[in-house]
Amino acid sequence: MTHARDRRSRPSAYEPETVPLRPAAGRPTRRRPRAAPPPRRRTARALIAGRSAFALFAAVVLIGTGVAWKKTNDAINGIITSDVTSDGPKSSGATQNILVMGLDSRLDEKGNPLPQDMYDAIHAGDEDVGGFNANVLILVHIPGDGSPASAISIPRDDYVPLDSASCDSSPCKGKIKQAYGLAYDKAKTKLENSGVKDPQQLDQKSRDAGRKAEMNTVGKFLGDVPIDHFVEVTLAAFFQIAQAVQPITVCLNEDTSDSYSGANFKKGEQQIDASQAMAFVRQRRDPDQPLFTDLDRTRRQQAFIVSLMHQLQDSGTLTSPSKLRDLLDIAKTNTAIDSALDPLSFAQRASSMLGKGISLYTLPVKDFGNDDLGESINIVDPAEIKAIVKNILSPPGSDSSTTTAAPTTTDSSVPGASGVVLNVVNSSGSNGLAGDVESALTARGFTRGSATTGSVRSDSSIAYGAGAESAATALASQLGVTATKSADLDSSTVQLTLGKDATDSSSAIGTLTAGQSDSTTTTPSTSTTPPPPPVSATASGNNAPEATDLSQMGTSSVPCVR
Repeated sequence: MTHARDRRSRPSAYEPETVPLRPAAGRPTRRRPRAAPPPRRRTARALIAGRSAFALFAAVVLIGTGVAWKKTNDAINGIITSDVTSDGPKSSGATQNILVMGLDSRLDEKGNPLPQDMYDAIHAGDEDVGGFNANVLILVHIPGDGSPASAISIPRDDYVPLDSASCDSSPCKGKIKQAYGLAYDKAKTKLENSGVKDPQQLDQKSRDAGRKAEMNTVGKFLGDVPIDHFVEVTLAAFFQIAQAVQPITVCLNEDTSDSYSGANFKKGEQQIDASQAMAFVRQRRDPDQPLFTDLDRTRRQQAFIVSLMHQLQDSGTLTSPSKLRDLLDIAKTNTAIDSALDPLSFAQRASSMLGKGISLYTLPVKDFGNDDLGESINIVDPAEIKAIVKNILSPPGSDSSTTTAAPTTTDSSVPGASGVVLNVVNSSGSNGLAGDVESALTARGFTRGSATTGSVRSDSSIAYGAGAESAATALASQLGVTATKSADLDSSTVQLTLGKDATDSSSAIGTLTAGQSDSTTTTPSTSTTPPPPPVSATASGNNAPEATDLSQMGTSSVPCVR
């Protein structure tokens, strides 16, 4: 096993796009003892770099095209739907968790080859290249209480237990992306053996098996997280949506180039067309930046999602009949959704999502290694992943008036703090702590209130009055505590009560007075230790995220990334 930082400095650890070092997605060249499907003839890949790009379109499906669905009922007709759902729990109330899956396939959603000019344009091989790995996995969480949504990117090579439908024997483990492809092949072989011969029936039933296996795998890995719906997209969707809305503004922290992906970009904001967009989201190496990795590409993809959101808002795409038709045609051909996801109903929530902003997270990796076939894998800490996801999502059964904090952010300011009075109650048993914390948070934008002493308690908490929810939620996110609305507090007032946990120098509150609130240091996680705070995905220089860091990106502006 290679240490994370050493591995990052070795571009050869990640396969070049032009060299077929790995088998096609979901189609192993030699059979794993635990996987059912026999090997099938596969053509070598010409290019594999674009395989992570296509799921970016799902963000547009969820946000941009969702608004379009509200305007045009006809958009529903022709979209591929599936009755498959996960075996795990479902969200309560109005909360929704939607799994976005981007497939490593050069076919459309009906299993048909793409037009030849499309293959020529995307430079990613033809219909014989690629397979059915879910190379992009993003869980979109929409809280039922109307608070801002979150999106969690799961690195495709995380080595995890897979759903039993993906294997014949136990234990069933592999890269998280492989759950779909292995289940697809296993189901297709079984269907063929039972006499099913219709190609489209074979393909759709096999896809359903893959979808269910992937949803089950992701839900278990994240801590039995409910997955209520799925959105599935193909490679062609990304290129087509980029064509429909180009030019698109992106931003980079440094000059960068890469002969494999064709990337050649300058530092700063710039407008790119659809072909350049393929290079932007495909790039995962730079000879002048040895620490550039596959996880940086994930952050590139998130940045492109944000840019697309801004482009859809600013360009008038959603009010242009011709551009709307383009988006809807893409959705019909290259997108599949579960039949329980009502596009018209969701569209109304999508509009609200745009206005409130979305936090995009990339889950951390502990180390890098190889599986029994010698393929590169990500080593993860399952307990840490579950703790992180629990902090991002609202706990099951929580009261709708209570906001559970996402992991601590690295931004020193507190969004929404301007004009909000902050009172601090010292219930930690440590003299003078309230005044120090009050001063530290006043510097973050709050209006200074009172600093008082209360009865000693174990845990810190936040309460807020009417009109202060945004600031309270943001502060709770930064401090890793819970914020609850209180009728006893004046409007535009937040009250932070410091418990004994605030005296822990390694806690988010404990670092406030030590000038370390922006620290990106992480410690090994267990089931009882708190998850690490996320690093800003847009930080530059020495503050840029490591491949192993939990990172966070906002949507308030076009983000600059590595």
